[in-house]
Amino acid sequence: MYSSLVADPPLIREPLHAPVAHLIRGGVVEGIHYGSVVVLGADGQVRFQLGDIEAAFYPRSALKPVQAVAMVRAGLPLDGELLSLTAASHSGEERHLAGTRRILELAGVGEDALRNVPDMPYDPVVRDVWVRESRPPSRLAQNCSGKHAAMLYTCVLNDWPLEGYLDPGHPLQQAIAEIVEDLTGQRIAQVTVDGCGAPLFSLSLNGLARAAARITSAAPGTPEARVADAMRAHAEMASGAGRDVAALMRAVPGLLAKDGFEGVQVAALPDGRSVAVKIADGANRARVPVAAAALAWAGVDPSVLAEFQGEALLGGGREVGRVRPVRSLEPVVVSACA
Repeated sequence: MYSSLVADPPLIREPLHAPVAHLIRGGVVEGIHYGSVVVLGADGQVRFQLGDIEAAFYPRSALKPVQAVAMVRAGLPLDGELLSLTAASHSGEERHLAGTRRILELAGVGEDALRNVPDMPYDPVVRDVWVRESRPPSRLAQNCSGKHAAMLYTCVLNDWPLEGYLDPGHPLQQAIAEIVEDLTGQRIAQVTVDGCGAPLFSLSLNGLARAAARITSAAPGTPEARVADAMRAHAEMASGAGRDVAALMRAVPGLLAKDGFEGVQVAALPDGRSVAVKIADGANRARVPVAAAALAWAGVDPSVLAEFQGEALLGGGREVGRVRPVRSLEPVVVSACA
């Protein structure tokens, strides 16, 4: 289905984004969100595209399932909730903190070995509780702490040094980069630093969709399947209570979905159909309805996506408009990838 050949890196250029969503108020287009969208069929071929799906971009946390696969391939023995947490952008709930502590315990290292940035919980409700209780920013509360704890555990298992585990030249990061290129099918275009301090790899939107498809369509028991199974079974551990990405996985049977900062979303079905979305201005309010429309293009029943069809705009306390995908993304062609 997917070739094992690794193509040249995507070009680093200004992406040729296109309108993907309209902000409609009172029947008038008040605003336009630009971005890019790709839908792959089960055979890995592009079935729909809008904008620029081949320019280099940063997938941000949408790449975490790939990073988790790389660690499992390197011997990480986690499954279930703790493996889901490894691929998480979590909300900072107590279960996320407890899970991160458990991974550190399994690794035999302390919280002081973490090198992600201290932060307050991502979820605003949880964060408000921390503020009221005068709790300081914490490396455990930062939304990538599960990934960092798993990185340390992977280093311990392979006798790799813990010091400098975030350096792109460290054996851990070299192993992750190799799997990023394997699953995306293309060389990495650029390496920089993500918000948490970990290396961030630049690839194409098309490559991100390919990687997600390879994870969800992998044979049972493989590292890819283990990551997909863990995230689907424990969606709230990979995100948090009330998060749209967890709700999306609950709504669509077998779907693996992961969001990322700056308006990135990837999702894939067990048969390899997949979608990837990048909103140019980073707006979450456009990410969700555009991703839902792309999934409808991929053949998902639009009725199960109804709750993801766009954020309501209020005027005087009543709905006067909504964020809507552009017409070319409307799910009138839901059989296109069937």
